[in-house]
Amino acid sequence: MADNAHIALDLLSRAHPPQTAASIFTEKVLHKPLRLRPTSPDPTSQDARAHRRLQRLRKKEKSQRRRRPKPLSAKEKRITGIYDVPKHLQKYEIYVPLYRMWLEYTWEILGMVKGKQAWVTAQSAGAKLASADYHGAKLMVVRSKCVSTVSLKGIVIRDTKFTFRIITEKNEIKTIPKKHTMFRFSIPQPDAIVTSEEPAPAKDISDVDMGSGSLVFEIHGSSFEYRAIDRAIKKFKLRHMTEI
Repeated sequence: MADNAHIALDLLSRAHPPQTAASIFTEKVLHKPLRLRPTSPDPTSQDARAHRRLQRLRKKEKSQRRRRPKPLSAKEKRITGIYDVPKHLQKYEIYVPLYRMWLEYTWEILGMVKGKQAWVTAQSAGAKLASADYHGAKLMVVRSKCVSTVSLKGIVIRDTKFTFRIITEKNEIKTIPKKHTMFRFSIPQPDAIVTSEEPAPAKDISDVDMGSGSLVFEIHGSSFEYRAIDRAIKKFKLRHMTEI
């Protein structure tokens, strides 16, 4: 055999006749393309892989954006102290403007206009006051199973589902449970309050409580165990109170 003979043809010649070996060599070896794997990756496949990865990241980010944040637990709230009032803010005078804002808020929902006597009934005002927000109201405890809380009076700084947290005129913060407790508050007439537009009326907002012409209301705490945000959407109905 010639020295320049192909090694595949030499091997085929040993197993097959010369004509058959030449035919197989021509079809299977000589004319068959040899596909080699490239040493560097195909840029097209790399771009597709990066695109798929980007799509996954965007989908994950979108799902996390839709997911509502997990609320803090009661233990985490106590540790962080998000509801604690700093010592320098435990002053009654700081919350008197909040009481003024609450009065203006109640005048608006009850339709009390300055210079005009308001006609308020239980049917017209009961549902509105039951669903109102009491942050800033001045409440007084008139009846309670906890005797130590009776006659306590102050401005509400926090209205929770089961308690009212108030600050008294002695700069003390008290937490009063709503259950088995009756609260009283008054809404003076708009004419009895000093405003910035009037230079010299007779009384200031801190002096007006249950004077002449004031509307006096009572809250039965056992039927008021709702959060302020829940009361705003709840429909209250008149019914007989067994605790009275």
